[in-house]
Amino acid sequence: MKFGGTSVANLERIHNVARLVKEQVDKGDQVAVVVSAMSGETNRLVSLCEEAYELYDAQEYDTVV
Repeated sequence: MKFGGTSVANLERIHNVARLVKEQVDKGDQVAVVVSAMSGETNRLVSLCEEAYELYDAQEYDTVV
């Protein structure tokens, strides 16, 4: 199961994701869960990289993204 950043944007949505995963597990399915960063966090981290321009490195940007 894959959940994008909007799916975990706040505590209510995180609980919903947990409920969906639990439902699948309760059905007997083996579940792998992939979760993106919370909504807006990737953009925030990219902005921090850009603010620290003197220290900016393409590999660091790739790591953040």
